[in-house]
Amino acid sequence: MSGHSVKPSGVLGGLAGLLGLSVIAGVLVAVMVTPALAVTGNAAKGTIGAFQDLPEFIRLSTQSQQNQIYAMRTGQPVLIATTFKQNRKEVDWEQVSPFLTQAVVAGEDRRFYEHGGVDISSIARAAIGNAQSGQVTSGGSTLDMQLVKNILIQEAQSITDTKKRDTAVNAAKETSIDRKIKEMKLAIGLDKEYTKKEILLGYLNIVGMGSNTYGVESAAQQYFSVPAKDVTLPQAASLIAIVQQPNAQNLSDPAKYPANKIRRDEILDAMLDVKYIDQKQHDDAIATTIESYVKISPPISGCRNAADAKVACDYVTRLITAPELPAGMGAAPVVESLGATPSERSANWDKGGYTVFTSIDLGLQDAAQDALNTQTPPTENRFPLGAASNTVEAGTGRVLAMAQNKPFDDALEAAPNSTALNLSTDFPYGNSVGFETGSTYKIIDLANWLDTGHGLNDRVNGTGPQIYAPSRFSAPCDPGAIPGAPFKLQNDGNSRGGYMTVRSALIGSVNNAFMDMATRQDLCSIRETAKAMGAHRADFKKDLDINPSTILGSNEQAPLTMAAVAATIGAGGLHCTPIIIDKIVDPQGKELPGQAKTCNQAFSADVAAGVANAMAGSMAGGTSRPGNPRDGVPIGGKTGTSPSSHQDWIVATTTKLGTAVWTGNIYGNVGLKRFTNPITRQNYYSSSRFNIMKAVMKTANALPGLRGEAFPAASAAILGGSSATVPSVIGQTMAQAKALLESLQFEFVDGGPVASALPAGRVVSTDPAPGAKVSSGNAVTVFSSDGSLATTMPNVVGLTRQAANDALAAAGFAPENVSYTWVQGTPGPPANLCQVQASNPAAGAVVAKTDAVTLNVYGTAVANPSGEFRPPPGVCL
Repeated sequence: MSGHSVKPSGVLGGLAGLLGLSVIAGVLVAVMVTPALAVTGNAAKGTIGAFQDLPEFIRLSTQSQQNQIYAMRTGQPVLIATTFKQNRKEVDWEQVSPFLTQAVVAGEDRRFYEHGGVDISSIARAAIGNAQSGQVTSGGSTLDMQLVKNILIQEAQSITDTKKRDTAVNAAKETSIDRKIKEMKLAIGLDKEYTKKEILLGYLNIVGMGSNTYGVESAAQQYFSVPAKDVTLPQAASLIAIVQQPNAQNLSDPAKYPANKIRRDEILDAMLDVKYIDQKQHDDAIATTIESYVKISPPISGCRNAADAKVACDYVTRLITAPELPAGMGAAPVVESLGATPSERSANWDKGGYTVFTSIDLGLQDAAQDALNTQTPPTENRFPLGAASNTVEAGTGRVLAMAQNKPFDDALEAAPNSTALNLSTDFPYGNSVGFETGSTYKIIDLANWLDTGHGLNDRVNGTGPQIYAPSRFSAPCDPGAIPGAPFKLQNDGNSRGGYMTVRSALIGSVNNAFMDMATRQDLCSIRETAKAMGAHRADFKKDLDINPSTILGSNEQAPLTMAAVAATIGAGGLHCTPIIIDKIVDPQGKELPGQAKTCNQAFSADVAAGVANAMAGSMAGGTSRPGNPRDGVPIGGKTGTSPSSHQDWIVATTTKLGTAVWTGNIYGNVGLKRFTNPITRQNYYSSSRFNIMKAVMKTANALPGLRGEAFPAASAAILGGSSATVPSVIGQTMAQAKALLESLQFEFVDGGPVASALPAGRVVSTDPAPGAKVSSGNAVTVFSSDGSLATTMPNVVGLTRQAANDALAAAGFAPENVSYTWVQGTPGPPANLCQVQASNPAAGAVVAKTDAVTLNVYGTAVANPSGEFRPPPGVCL
């Protein structure tokens, strides 16, 4: 810039300025005109040597500027946020008002179009002026030299090492003859390499405009709320007036208007003097008050100021600048198009000028956000209520929505009820350590069950409570993960459970059924299935735990992770790592790829169909039913709850997408069952997650391209698995039953004696019953007879009904098990009314005291209208 700089007072200061600039002028002339060897004097030789060591010219390059982040609404990109290290937006020549180019030339460098980068006469005038005034008030810098200085400062500020950066910035700004000489040499080269138009545009795009604003486009937007191409004459002069003293003469504060006006009017005078404007234009502009055209639009940077999807915006910026993360831990794909290393990507992002197009669908995003605001209000202050809803496209991993109840705000003094945490993502991308997933993990257990040859219709033991011995579990990859002592497990709500199909176990979310399944699976294999589906711990500290409790969801995971797990089922077993950046446009307008689509086939489509079958049952009539939007789109779901109900989930999938909704404690373990939502008057535990899921899925199913279709049918092999038929061992001895069952690979369990008419020690019944299809290796509980119900049928033929009843009671038969059939009798003689004609069982039969007994008894000679005989009136009581 050509304005005021250092001001040493007194004649000595003026002489110093004169001598300094004289040396510069002399050296410049010497270097331009005289061979270096012809110049005498050690000082001159040293200065010339430094001069000649410089490169021939400095390159015009893109400077640090704004990055813009877009989401989609009804298929069209919508700007949601602007981020920048420096508030600059570079523009082309056609996007700059001619008033601006005229004002900067007239006010800063009238001979710009005549000199070759350095104006010798201007330097001489500056030296004389400094000497006469006794101050160094002018440096004679051309626009070329000012541009060189600004480029060197910007290059210095881009250095990542703090000490080196500070040293380079100070060197670019220092008041010295060496710096001036360097600027001159590079300015001359600049003028040879580039056209005047290119140099002038480079200057207008780089120049400081106060605070963190650079370039005429951002300045015009900030101070006038118009683009640079639309600024008026007085506005243009005011903008260029800022260049002289950016901090003192900018337009951010009315207190600075007087200083700006003085310089503005000097520029207008200069424009008239060089005939860029006529007298009327000049006079009208001079008469225009600054207040009349300033309309401040404060520069807004960062995702906390995003117009929508704030937390998704923050996730995008963190992905771009994320450090190198351990392989195999679930890291998101890096944005390789912005650099090969984290430092290179961060440097490019800081430099800016990128336009990022995300996969966020604002229609779905807004539906999720509205539901969260109502169902999990951010103003809840009785406990740290958090909630997040994430939706991922099946088969691509594209993140369609990422919302949370607490507004995102990463300022040092954040707004009340807000958070700097991204509750949806892993720790490296938002500082959240995830949440226990509860029984949503059972879809992973089921996928492994089916993938290892078992079936949906296999029967398992869901009886609760049960005690599990460590010896029943297998974890060859980490034997130490198995607990050293037996443990007891209850079903949710203390349900007794019982034997059931695996499908029913998922629909009812029966804990003991899945623990029974785990005793027939390899815990390491379950973890491998989980990882194939994208499951991983959100804290990135270690691999997924594999102790038996993990099959019930004890690993802390992020909602985004679980949305992708659910989407794996809808995509036929194809898991795709979540990605949110579709594409990027660089500062030169070149389209770059976003995050790479990274998918793997976790298991077969047939296995996925089996899991979807059970999940659909959960949505139709199981624990997930309250979250079903019932809009005609096939949907599968699974709920999950931590042991103390402080974390609650529901995940769902269609053939198009997967969604995970988490509600719970951001920290702490307060149970959600204790509190009622002040807005809906409903219990958080029983309503919030379901109402959010219904709102999200109903909206998604109505959006073009996101409406799901019917799930593929599960094959007979998936339905039946490796099931076997329980044989009948009724009447056998316990030893015979044990031998037969174990020969068929069943586990024999002695259920103890029960009351029965069979001889003591004989098998009375089994659970599962004979003929049931159960998983190979399943336990069959066998119950033996204690012989207590055995008796002999007495002979009651010929006895009156009353006498027969007495005889039966004496034999141990219960009155309620005795029934009568009336047959035609005669009143006499011989009279047989009310006498027993026959019995079933017959006299002498060995029966159980619990068996039913039917007596045929003589009744009236006249049949009733139905054709049956009945007791004679008044008799046979």
